[in-house]
Amino acid sequence: MNADNMEALRIVFMGTPDFAVGILEQLVQKNYTIAGVITAPDRPAGRGRKLNESAVKQFAVKHGLKILQPTNLKNEDFLAALKDLNANIQIVVAFRMLPKVVWNMPKYGTFNLHASLLPQYRGAAPINWAIINGETKTGVTTFFIDEKIDTGEIILQDEATINFTDNVADLHDRLMHLGATTVIKTLQRIQEGNFNTTKQENHDDLKLAHKIHRETCEIDWNRPQMDIYNFIRGLSPYPASWTTLYNADQQTITKIYKANIEKAEHELANGTLVFSKKELKVAVQDGYILLEEMQLQGKKRMHVKDVLNGLQLQENAKMG
Repeated sequence: MNADNMEALRIVFMGTPDFAVGILEQLVQKNYTIAGVITAPDRPAGRGRKLNESAVKQFAVKHGLKILQPTNLKNEDFLAALKDLNANIQIVVAFRMLPKVVWNMPKYGTFNLHASLLPQYRGAAPINWAIINGETKTGVTTFFIDEKIDTGEIILQDEATINFTDNVADLHDRLMHLGATTVIKTLQRIQEGNFNTTKQENHDDLKLAHKIHRETCEIDWNRPQMDIYNFIRGLSPYPASWTTLYNADQQTITKIYKANIEKAEHELANGTLVFSKKELKVAVQDGYILLEEMQLQGKKRMHVKDVLNGLQLQENAKMG
């Protein structure tokens, strides 16, 4: 691609959640021409079923950007409206799978920002799974979209460290800022005609980042200590890991948001609760999981000290 023949970029941006807002915000601040924004339709939410606008739509409205909210990406009216935007490049961040008629439309292609170092962690929840699996490194990738999910040719990658105490919120924000920088660099290289793409190689050890469901968020206290610790922080703050608190004759679903580890030798059964007025920990292989922030069913999220103040635990209480 010859930079001398390049048209000025007219961008269509596609995205829905907060993560995408961070990238769109940078594009606006850098004065890129945003021809339009494609985001999810408004959804009813809460007890009143009030229509809830996506984070991207809220930002786009605030900045006076043209918005399209298709329910069907192959709908002829939507495709005509998309074509009328006259964009020559499309950027996708945390949206949904596009049909070829959409991603193949602009002259300079459609690229996606993914929150992992592809080909690792293809799928809907790369930030969660990188932490759950105990990774110490991740990053972001821009790639041109093709027929499959997260398999297109890589344009750029930037790495990020995962700290021992990071939860999803921590890593989400760091990758959002890194991703914004990577998207800008990608656009600059496309404008300059100064880039080479790299085909993704499939390995036998590829880890996937499939969508997370509530039923798979239950803590297995028989797992190794580090696996449990990583599982808790890899699901915090959303959707949050959970367990059942057995106390006397009561069973209470309990979400765990923050924990730590204590290495120790003991002969207690996994899941046994050890507690004092200020501390609550769960016996596991290799020691204990120290609970720091949790939420009992029907209650608000609290520090464990506040939970203990209002909870009369019996000696045989356990998690399971």
